[in-house]
Amino acid sequence: MTLELGGENYVFWGGREGYQNLLGTDMKRELDHLGRFFHMAVDYAKQIGFKGTFLIEPKPKEPTKHQYDSDAAACLNFLRQYDLMKHFKLNIETNHATLAGHTMMHELDYAGAQGALGSIDANTGDLMLGWDTDQFPTSYYLTAEIMWMILKHGGIGSGGVNFDAKVRRESFEPIDLFHAHIGGMDAFARGLKVAAAIRAEGEFARFVKDRYSSFDSGIGAEIEAGKTDFTKLEKYIMEKGDITPNKSGRQEMLENLFNRYL
Repeated sequence: MTLELGGENYVFWGGREGYQNLLGTDMKRELDHLGRFFHMAVDYAKQIGFKGTFLIEPKPKEPTKHQYDSDAAACLNFLRQYDLMKHFKLNIETNHATLAGHTMMHELDYAGAQGALGSIDANTGDLMLGWDTDQFPTSYYLTAEIMWMILKHGGIGSGGVNFDAKVRRESFEPIDLFHAHIGGMDAFARGLKVAAAIRAEGEFARFVKDRYSSFDSGIGAEIEAGKTDFTKLEKYIMEKGDITPNKSGRQEMLENLFNRYL
């Protein structure tokens, strides 16, 4: 159906692949089966001529106790283990990220850094609740962080900003759907403007570059290039004597700087 409708992506939603009781579960065999299933999907796509992108959507729990595709890191480890990296990217959802104990920004940056950012579900959740509430996004802080990561990693290819969201139980009239969708789109438009301004001014980029500057030359550069070892490092520090003082991460300053763009 995706092929017939001209779809450019196919998302495997991470909501069922897991277990309730490990006492009666062969985890390796189940993971092997999941890997085999995805390879069959790749083979079938070639058979019917589907050239779109396959996506896995990480989710940590609900309904199963533990789900194998729990977050971006787990998914990417799985894809590498079963030689599927060249066929799959990730569809990241905000509420799933928070259920996994991460921020959406973290999940996007992790996936993007490894060339696996494919699409996003642009909903959010209620941090007071422990389940996937699929709410529409209204926070400029959240949408700015999301768009910042998408711009940082060069976009999301054939993916998109998808509203996998619902109106709330108290919002049951048709007009509520308009408020929700338009407000969500406006929030992402504002987030994009904020993210573009952050990148244009470059203050955060300069801070990060300076924070890691000790790895741009000298012993730091040798460490990154794999040109040293423990023996050489011991000799280096024994000759150096006192260590160079650490620099502050300036968390509060950076958070206040981010607020300035809002």
